[in-house]
Amino acid sequence: MLSESTEMASTSVLFEWPPTLSNAQIHELTLLATSYAFSNGLLYLPPAERQPPIPESAIHAPLALFPSPFPRSLFEHAQRLQHIYNVLYARIAQDEEFLDRIMGTENGVGKVDDFIGQLWTGWKQLRDEGLVQPLHLGLFRSDYLLHTPPGQSPTLKQVEFNTISVSFGSLSERTAGLHRYLQASTQYYNTSPHLRLENFPENDTIAGLAEGLAAAHKAYGDEKSWILFVVQPDERNVFDQRPLEYKLLEKHSIHVIRQTFDELGHSATLDPDTRVLRVSCSPDLHPNGFLEISTVYFRAGYAPIEYQTSCQYQTRFLLERSRAINCPTIALQLAGGKKVQEVLTQPGVLEYFLSNEKKWGNPMFDKQELQELRQSFMKMWGLDVGKDLLTPDYDALESGKEGFGVAKARELALSLVLKPQREGGGNNVYKDSIPPFLDTLPPEERQAWIAMELIVPANGTGNYLIRAGGANEAAVKVVVVSELGIFGWALFGDKGADIREKEAGWLVRTKGKGSDEGGVATGFSVLDSVLLVDG
Repeated sequence: MLSESTEMASTSVLFEWPPTLSNAQIHELTLLATSYAFSNGLLYLPPAERQPPIPESAIHAPLALFPSPFPRSLFEHAQRLQHIYNVLYARIAQDEEFLDRIMGTENGVGKVDDFIGQLWTGWKQLRDEGLVQPLHLGLFRSDYLLHTPPGQSPTLKQVEFNTISVSFGSLSERTAGLHRYLQASTQYYNTSPHLRLENFPENDTIAGLAEGLAAAHKAYGDEKSWILFVVQPDERNVFDQRPLEYKLLEKHSIHVIRQTFDELGHSATLDPDTRVLRVSCSPDLHPNGFLEISTVYFRAGYAPIEYQTSCQYQTRFLLERSRAINCPTIALQLAGGKKVQEVLTQPGVLEYFLSNEKKWGNPMFDKQELQELRQSFMKMWGLDVGKDLLTPDYDALESGKEGFGVAKARELALSLVLKPQREGGGNNVYKDSIPPFLDTLPPEERQAWIAMELIVPANGTGNYLIRAGGANEAAVKVVVVSELGIFGWALFGDKGADIREKEAGWLVRTKGKGSDEGGVATGFSVLDSVLLVDG
């Protein structure tokens, strides 16, 4: 166990970061960092109304010059927790009764959230028809902040668990490489005793995520089949996606084809007898003019705006109706909903999924492991609940009156965030914006929102941030908040078969402390990496 003085010393790094640099040192590090980014694919396509068919230029991704200090013990703790989270969400996705109750259209979130309702309704119809592929693949990311109330040591608290289109695995590996390069080439000018190579952990996220996709491809059983990446049109973040494609080919001899929902609406077909999924392509590219698909990997499909008409929904359902292994299945996407995250904090729910050997078999988790998982939760509740913060207040919902869940959110607004069932950033409501938002929220929509206590980050941690594409591309020193994400994958679904799962790397996203949202692609954060400090 660390002594109190050692723990305090390590924690103090959070409040004394980054080291002081001269203007000449900042300029040189900025040149080295941006040159490394362009040389190693740490890039975005530039903003454009329409991206050209063949990329003509690129900009470097937004970057932090220094890695962000993070207690070594909490970093390792987050890696251990990922194995439990992999199993937990695999089991949630397999529990149709639970998902029907929480996310369905009868009494669940799908009743008041049209997007969730459309996905759930389609999934229910597919189940009634009979799904032919029992396997699910999940590529996951669990996001954390250091909770550091005044006078207290940091603890690890989960922001959210992501089950669809988890991004920045490839670019996070590149960013870790960038910071290791800066340390090796400059030692960061000996400005901090913490900037030693052993404190820069390796990050092999590309290989880790590709291993999960390759495991699904192998389980499908046809080595000549391809993996389908479902992507957004005019995607700028291609340099985060392509390295997975390259790794699949180089290490696993697996080919990838990329198509959008609209393209798949014309190209995807199912064999009526076998439900084999085939995607058509030019005979110039493949002699048969079509490709059999083993695995469907969604880097799209997480937001309502991607389903402009019923055609996109029907394409999504066609892919799930097939023999191909979906990553994620609709069930697994629904499992990642914020309402599920809230329900997991309720008494007995973790025990049901992680300690019920009769229902689930092995692996089982003991009380200490469940307690460690539970300690990563912040307090949260649904806006539709009564005084027990568990049961919906049906009287308040029917009368239109303000129930206890809403009243409590008003009372504690300055320490809360409200979250809907959405991914991709920019959807939440924070602090003093909460009361006026509640004034306009129809009572019937309360069920789609949860209230979550805000995590209190360390006050005073800084970094030098670099963004491309503006008039001033110099590094800017700001007070920041850094979010750690741990990647993992799980392949599961065969009755009686074990869940195959692994922890698969990590990322750090850093933003100015004044920004509530955290998305890199949405412009709020920059890419960063970890500097381990003992404590």
